[in-house]
Amino acid sequence: MHPEKSLKINNTPPVNKPTKKNKITKLFYSPKFAPYLFVFPFIAGFLIFFLYPIISTIIMSFQDVKIASSEYVGIDNYQRLNNQRFFTAITNSAQFTFWTILVLIPIPLMLAVFLNSKLTLFKNLFKSALFIPALTSVVVGGVIFRIIFAEADTGFINSIITSIGFSPQEWRMQGNTAMFLMVALACWRWMGVNILYFLAALQNIPKDLYESAEIDGAGALQKFKNITLPFLKPISIYVLTITIYSGFSMFTESYVFWRTGSPNDIGLTIVGYLFQEGFSYGNLGFGSAVGITLLGIVLIVNIIQLKAFGLFKKED
Repeated sequence: MHPEKSLKINNTPPVNKPTKKNKITKLFYSPKFAPYLFVFPFIAGFLIFFLYPIISTIIMSFQDVKIASSEYVGIDNYQRLNNQRFFTAITNSAQFTFWTILVLIPIPLMLAVFLNSKLTLFKNLFKSALFIPALTSVVVGGVIFRIIFAEADTGFINSIITSIGFSPQEWRMQGNTAMFLMVALACWRWMGVNILYFLAALQNIPKDLYESAEIDGAGALQKFKNITLPFLKPISIYVLTITIYSGFSMFTESYVFWRTGSPNDIGLTIVGYLFQEGFSYGNLGFGSAVGITLLGIVLIVNIIQLKAFGLFKKED
């Protein structure tokens, strides 16, 4: 018997053993692991850049933070909030928020309705012109506003009001005019953004509803009241929420007008007060207490307005 005949030929292909690379690839495509992989960047960013700073700020608000050390002082930093400058900052921020809400919600809504109309000409031109301020640095805008509202008699606005018989104004030195400057700069900056919010919501309203209303004999005001406004409620609540937040957290609009402090604190805001105490004066513990108090104020105000608009009501 020949030895060659005793050998059997095996035609079955060799089985590839799973490599480490294949295991990792299968893990990435696993229905149990892949969702966590995709949400990990958001979770990591939330923990590092949001949750950790808040927890650190809460801890620092109960400390007297120094350069090389810190010590717990209990609620002393919060007790120090009972001072006139803090109440002035809250009042100014509340007034600023009130006036920006009064301007930056109804006016952008009306302008968005006009831009959404078929009768409006040069829509893209108006959209671009209204949105350009949002792309402009607020510091540059503040410098332009300071030139326009200069206190000198030869200032642009003062020259206009003196030509019609009124006395020139010291715009940055009086309480009412100082608030007008901050509100005007903020409205100039954010008007176009809110218009785009409302315009996007308007374009999502079904056209069939307007056509049916016209068949039933509804006029323009009736269609606006019964169709447009109800469909704009979600975006209106969103715009109101971010306007409240932006109003209480305003800093740049005040800083560009009074870099070294406003007379009698007419331009002092809560964030400006936090900046002065925490960074200019080095009281990081007290500044943290101001920041946590601001967080609580904004949270309470927004919860109240969301509750008032029925956002927390359960649908039937």
